[in-house]
Amino acid sequence: MGETRVDLLHLLEDLRDAYPGILEETILTEIVANSLDSGASRIVMEANPSEGTVMVRDNGSGMQRKDLARYHDIASSTKRRGQGIGFAGVGIKLGLLVCEDVLTETKRGRTHISTTWSLSSRYRAPWKWVPPQGMVAEQGTAVRLKLQNILSPLLDQGFLVGVISRHFQPLLDPTFGTILQAHYPQGVVFEVNGAELAPQRFESPVTAPLEIRLLRKRKPSALGYLVRTDHSLSEDLQGLAISTFGKVIKSGWDWLGITPQTRDRISGLIEVPGLASSLTLNKGDFIRVGTRGGTYLAYRKAIQEAVQRQLSDWGVVDSPVEETPPRQIRPLERDLERVLEDLSDLFPLLGSLVEHRKGGQKRLPLGTAGSYQEMRAVLVPGETPHVHVEEGKEEPMIQPSANESPVVTSTEPRPSGEDRSVVSDFLLPDRGSFRRPARFGLGIQFEDREDDREIGRLVESTVWVNRAHPAYQRAVGTRSVGYHIALAVGMALAPLAVEPPHEHAFLTAFLSSWGEASLPKKSKRRKR
Repeated sequence: MGETRVDLLHLLEDLRDAYPGILEETILTEIVANSLDSGASRIVMEANPSEGTVMVRDNGSGMQRKDLARYHDIASSTKRRGQGIGFAGVGIKLGLLVCEDVLTETKRGRTHISTTWSLSSRYRAPWKWVPPQGMVAEQGTAVRLKLQNILSPLLDQGFLVGVISRHFQPLLDPTFGTILQAHYPQGVVFEVNGAELAPQRFESPVTAPLEIRLLRKRKPSALGYLVRTDHSLSEDLQGLAISTFGKVIKSGWDWLGITPQTRDRISGLIEVPGLASSLTLNKGDFIRVGTRGGTYLAYRKAIQEAVQRQLSDWGVVDSPVEETPPRQIRPLERDLERVLEDLSDLFPLLGSLVEHRKGGQKRLPLGTAGSYQEMRAVLVPGETPHVHVEEGKEEPMIQPSANESPVVTSTEPRPSGEDRSVVSDFLLPDRGSFRRPARFGLGIQFEDREDDREIGRLVESTVWVNRAHPAYQRAVGTRSVGYHIALAVGMALAPLAVEPPHEHAFLTAFLSSWGEASLPKKSKRRKR
């Protein structure tokens, strides 16, 4: 009988490569994330360069004996998706790559145990029970890493403070105390070498709060801010960062799909606890397919609309650089909009890609319906009252309150029946600005990927068609580019709309709807 062997060193190196930052930063971030998942309200870090050790201790729930034994297994975890931001203790496992020894001590109730762990060869990582060292006094877990390199950045106090400030900024910013209170009722305190990290706020002359609410929800579903400075920011501060449960997942402008004219002078942060269930396995990105992918894209679209409105108020509208599509794409995009609208009832997850405009587009089943007055999206403190405008008359100016900055609105009359803004049925409309926001529905772009056998792929809310694919080249020669693009869009949307076993049925329905949308409408004969 044979035996399955695992190259642990190769596996850990692959896990390391899955994270964008340096290894030491990943180790520390994952250890802290697992401490937060255990319910810790205080996390202490101590670096001892003379001994070459760094220790992270928390006052969380601790572990039982069987849990500590499983803690040494690769890809073993009792966590459920959406309930945490750490990945199966991967920080400790990656620590084996840079440590001579990993000592773990935990205490829960009467259980007070400890183990030591190391990577002895490519295929073996033995661990054993050892007497507790006294790192944990009452309750919680402590991890001590004995580093191989005495010049490791983990031994630098400044490095420890910098990693916490970058990756867990919402936990240090009092702005997010209200939205994170449900998950961290006692708050979180960080201590590095005996000194507590002070609360941190982004000081800027111009700050705009961001607040997004779901239908019929009083509490905000996402909370954050945008800041504008008069000087260029460092690259890691540029753009909007998005976090969940206090851990920053992505940052910059690329993930948002918006590029302001002064992108190097605008920064921001938004906390969305509801996206915890949409995190990937390594908790370093968001899922783009299925139900969880639809949730992420819906939140992303709402954030896009809120940020776009604020950038327009600042006079710094986005300037996307997009390739001019062929002439065949313009009518095709109109047909695809009709297809997504028609299929949104059967496949609700497509609602995050539907551009809502005037003219009575369908209300998507992504939330409980409510009246227009009950819905609101707040970008500034306080609420702007809804003013009824009679047909054919201009909308009156709304006077700001004493503690509110004046709101500049246009007094140009609009055609009767025009919607006040582009409104998402999943999230709430804006305060009634006349300025038309940018389009955030499904987009089609082209790229050349010779080594990729897929004819198209969905990135955020854009389908990228592979022009280097042989099928595309033949479609050009046979003048069937439109059908090829429609097929590429359908295949790219299938993993988002349905589960894998139902992708064929979705593609059939998609192509049928697309074919009907391209057919000319039959005109009825008028009776004399």
